[in-house]
Amino acid sequence: MKTNIILNVDSYKTSHYKQYPDETTYVSSYIESRGGEYAETVFFGLQAFIKDYLCTPVTRDDIEEAASLLSAHGVPFNRDGWEYIVSQHHGKLPIEIRSVAEGLVVPTHNVLLQICNTDPNCAWLTSYMETALLRAIWYPTTVATVSRECKKVIQQYLQTTADDLSGLPFKLHDFGARGASSEETAALGGAAHLVNFQGTDTLSGILAAKRFYGEAMAGFSIPAAEHSTITCWGRARERDAYENMLNQFAQPGMTVAVVSDSYDLWHAIDNIWGDELRDKVIQSGGTLVIRPDSGDPVEVVCKTIQRLMNRFGYRVNGKGYRVLPDFIRVIQGDGVSLTMIEKILSALKHANISADNIAFGMGAELLQKVNRDTLKFAMKASATRVKAIWQDVYKDPVTDPGKRSKRGRLALIRDPAGTYQTIRLENLGTRTDLLETVYRNGDLMKTISFAQIRANATTENRHVFGDAA
Repeated sequence: MKTNIILNVDSYKTSHYKQYPDETTYVSSYIESRGGEYAETVFFGLQAFIKDYLCTPVTRDDIEEAASLLSAHGVPFNRDGWEYIVSQHHGKLPIEIRSVAEGLVVPTHNVLLQICNTDPNCAWLTSYMETALLRAIWYPTTVATVSRECKKVIQQYLQTTADDLSGLPFKLHDFGARGASSEETAALGGAAHLVNFQGTDTLSGILAAKRFYGEAMAGFSIPAAEHSTITCWGRARERDAYENMLNQFAQPGMTVAVVSDSYDLWHAIDNIWGDELRDKVIQSGGTLVIRPDSGDPVEVVCKTIQRLMNRFGYRVNGKGYRVLPDFIRVIQGDGVSLTMIEKILSALKHANISADNIAFGMGAELLQKVNRDTLKFAMKASATRVKAIWQDVYKDPVTDPGKRSKRGRLALIRDPAGTYQTIRLENLGTRTDLLETVYRNGDLMKTISFAQIRANATTENRHVFGDAA
């Protein structure tokens, strides 16, 4: 369903076209993270927003719909301004958006995106875009950032307790689709997670990566049981339910996950998996992943792995940590957060157990328990052109210095030491501005592939866009 961009806005924005000084011809605004829970951000989501919302011209039908609704709503409507865009620009928005490359890891307090009108008669349009544009940036960028912070922690423990990092791409699985507020939320958040990992059960995220970034298959999953498919067999036939999972899915080269705490997890491990079905698990040629789903995550995970080692044995890797046989692993999908991942991996290390044994599934903590204040995202006007003269625009509230905004037209550079700096555009000189034009006057000017976004997020020293659109 087509979205009317005129109505993708906060109500009060509709009155702002009457509030600028006379002879204001240009307004330049920027988006940044003003700090928050993490020290750096993974920029993501702009191309998806541009393709989905900004490449479709505004029509006279859009104007009529907006005029009718906003009049009944009790707020002004800039009919002349929107009619001008339709008649003079064929409905294409006369704005330019410059941004860092998606996937780039940028410390907070730096400009990530800058937007300015390109037609002097449309100075009001820049800030009108704030509602839709800021929302399009803060959410997927925050999810990509949270996911990457989890990756950093997991990687640290793998480097300490495992022989290699080969399993890292699948150590955090996205379980968040059902906990997201909408399908679009799941799509954007799910794709953001896949910037860092390749495991997901959020199909919407895979579709978003394909639709907006051209990635044929961004993530993978495996057959897995849920409580209903186990408990439908009845408690007396719990063994049969597990055996059926092995019969159906445990084949050479295949992995299957089975939730095992519907009744008594310790009985399931000691007597069913570790006794009655032990030989079948070993001889299947596949990998069985046991999923505990209740109790204190730290205690349950440690105890689960210990009991599996008692039944199936273990080896000691090159780092001196214990590892289950390759045919059996554990995934924790209940109560998982960045903090909990750290606690679990720390406890395992203390017990001389390698992080290789465990993977994590994260749901609402990944896709839903974030908000604009997680990274304190804001879009602010920083410069206007009035009577042919550019002048600084800023806020500097005495009651909250943290909300002080930047001044002037901006550029982002990286100095020889590798440090990012936001500077005034007039001070750029011969240095490279990392903000590049991605959208101008209705057209997507540069495209970036999902593979390149992943490379940018992994290799921080690179700043690369794809080919011109």
